[in-house]
Amino acid sequence: MIFNNILTNWYSIHKRDLPWRETKNPYFIWLSEIILQQTQIKQGLPYYETFISKFPTVKDLAEAKESDVLKLWQGLGYYSRARNLHYSAKYISSILNGQFPKNYKELLKLKGVGDYTASAIASICYNESTAVVDGNVYRVLSRYFNIETPINSTKGIKEFKILAQQLLPKSNIGDYNQAIMEFGAMQCKPTNPNCKECPLQDGCKAFALNKISHLPSKLKKTKVSKKHFNFLVFLSNDGKTILEKRTKKGIWQNLYQFPLIESKKSLAINGIKRQLENTSLINIENYSVSLYNEKEIIHKLSHQHLHTKFWIVETESLSKNSIDTADIKTYPVPILIGNFIEQFNF
Repeated sequence: MIFNNILTNWYSIHKRDLPWRETKNPYFIWLSEIILQQTQIKQGLPYYETFISKFPTVKDLAEAKESDVLKLWQGLGYYSRARNLHYSAKYISSILNGQFPKNYKELLKLKGVGDYTASAIASICYNESTAVVDGNVYRVLSRYFNIETPINSTKGIKEFKILAQQLLPKSNIGDYNQAIMEFGAMQCKPTNPNCKECPLQDGCKAFALNKISHLPSKLKKTKVSKKHFNFLVFLSNDGKTILEKRTKKGIWQNLYQFPLIESKKSLAINGIKRQLENTSLINIENYSVSLYNEKEIIHKLSHQHLHTKFWIVETESLSKNSIDTADIKTYPVPILIGNFIEQFNF
């Protein structure tokens, strides 16, 4: 039994029952793939179900407000995925007259869709002969064939794509692609894989050489930077606060946050007061400041760690840009802000 037959046979027995595996609808498959990028199925499944319920067609998603899409996405992180999803839905609805792209080449034109996502949709929905290569596939192939080329290098990305393409069966491409991804997720796990009961054990070179724990190989990550965030939570006597929209490009673009003071080191209350003296948001003659969290909250992102403090600023009145605290939960915010809002219980 050849490599791909072993995997598809294993998949037919062990695959998880997931809603996007019950359809060939490219919109549903696309939605699931975008949600599950850098997100585990357990976390992503409720979001998928909510999106399908709220936006049952690509036209429904296209007609939604971006703020509503971001609010629904809140908690998943990597918010550029949601912005790209909405942008592409509008592109499909208006430019393509609601017709979803029907091949790999056309799928790549969608914003936020790369080789992996285009390959997944094209093979699952249209049985196009294009291989998927995600983290799970990298792991299976690097171990089975004992490939030490770093998977996050230009050479590695090209090498593994070529190999994956060569291994494709002549038919049932979508099932095979899902099989190798599922196999990597459930059987050939990153740590403590069940090699003793692995159907690929006999041909696995890494197993024979006792190299399972060393593969796949990766180049060292860039150094993670450290930043200090001080959020000013304004509270007025008439039940107002202030949220600001982040308009600059970045992971939190178009999300809302409390006014932010970013610093190179941790600030004490005197430093916050000096900053407040230069703001027009409040009457500096009549306010009080207190620190909400004595211990900094460390919010870890892929490229930076945010050491965060929330400062409560109480005052009689606020500027015209203020909002009612009763409406604060209607705004899309980063999970860091969302967690604070829940804890503070406005």
